[in-house]
Amino acid sequence: MPKDYLTEYEPLLTKGSKQPKGLQYVQDFINQTWKQRYQREISKDGLTLLWSTIVSIFTIGGFIGVSIGGTLSVKLGRRGTLLTNNVFSLVASLLMGLSSSAGSFEMLIIGRLLIGINAGIALCVEPMFLGEIAPTSLRGAMGTGSSIFLTGGILSGQVMGLKEVLGKEQYWPLLLSTTCIPTLLQLQLLPWFPESPRYLLIDKGDEEKCKKALNQLHGSAGSDIVLEDIQREKDNLVGFKAKKPWELFADRSIRWQVITIIVLNIAQQLNGVNAMYFYADYLFRQAGITDDNIPYATVGTGACECLTALTCGMLVESLGRKVLISGGYLLMSICCILFTMTLALQDFSPVFPYLSVACVFAFVLSFGLGPGGVTNILTTEMFKQTTRPAAFMIAGSVNWLSFFFIGLLFPFIVIGLQHYCFLVFFVVCLSVGIYIIVVLPETKNKSFVEIQKEFQSRRSKEINSDEAEVLLISTSL
Repeated sequence: MPKDYLTEYEPLLTKGSKQPKGLQYVQDFINQTWKQRYQREISKDGLTLLWSTIVSIFTIGGFIGVSIGGTLSVKLGRRGTLLTNNVFSLVASLLMGLSSSAGSFEMLIIGRLLIGINAGIALCVEPMFLGEIAPTSLRGAMGTGSSIFLTGGILSGQVMGLKEVLGKEQYWPLLLSTTCIPTLLQLQLLPWFPESPRYLLIDKGDEEKCKKALNQLHGSAGSDIVLEDIQREKDNLVGFKAKKPWELFADRSIRWQVITIIVLNIAQQLNGVNAMYFYADYLFRQAGITDDNIPYATVGTGACECLTALTCGMLVESLGRKVLISGGYLLMSICCILFTMTLALQDFSPVFPYLSVACVFAFVLSFGLGPGGVTNILTTEMFKQTTRPAAFMIAGSVNWLSFFFIGLLFPFIVIGLQHYCFLVFFVVCLSVGIYIIVVLPETKNKSFVEIQKEFQSRRSKEINSDEAEVLLISTSL
């Protein structure tokens, strides 16, 4: 990677670097607001502090949201929590949309915090809700709905950020307030859907409401089979209450499940996908795309990720979760090696920038086909009703904290290692791929009870192996 491009990103460590126009608009707004209030320009350090606060407060909000999402899902129900969560989004949309007119960057900061809380709760509860209402044969396909709509939302944001839509300076408050659109849609549609039948029967003990919900979801013909499955799970959980996150760490019977969700959620942020997007602008320029056309190329990467999320939804029930997620990580590790090689050879031939761009799209495809779509499904499937909310709190907390730390450390990694940083991501992707192959059982077309028995049989083998080893040692002595 040429040094002149690297120096362009060194200011990330000090004063913010060259920002996209949309971000520059917000910084100009902070400058103007400060000058109107105090009749002087804001210092560079002050601008950096306020801008960093606006950016990072979303992550803090996400961590808060995921920390309370599991508890709310037990007290208010899955559907009730999602409906209540819309309050955060509506207030955030209002604050961010009016921040410019009111001349208040504080409203922007609070709005970003609230929309982060909204995102944290939604990403904790929505996959859980979809996994619990889905029939076993379609649980994987429905579970990918989270990643499909997440990537669809990112793509929509990229399109609305184009200069032909809402990408001009006067429209940035309106662009930020568009978060109310999915909120209003959910408020119109979600009340027509029933609460999770598993929550109603296992957590609340309300069999009548459970049967009514099952009839609405599966029809009278298919509801009896699902009810029997839920009843079996309830019988296995007699006397148990919903657990807290810290109780999961003390429960040796679910040790491998907890370790697995921690590994998968750390890897989801540390696998290099953010680094690929970081290098994308440079590679697009090297490939001859002008600065004015780079936003359209970025939309192309968003469309690519959205398409692979849809493809994952179509393949997850036929190929299985284990094949998709392990295959995705192994393909990503190969892309990391190829990407490092093509970046190192940028100056040797004009063909290498195009090969690098191809690696970016291949990496994004691999991520969307496996890790991006399957991780939340596995968190739903690997835990029982009493441990699932706490498991999502742990998984979400790890994910948001990893997101925060990679954002904090990534500029240092790039400047220190340059394009060789992808060798670090290669090790992460390869290690996680091997871990999944060795540890994770296939969960396709299995009930929650059957999946628990798979993990219990693994634990029984470990206990028997330990006992045999102790007996062998004692006999030899």
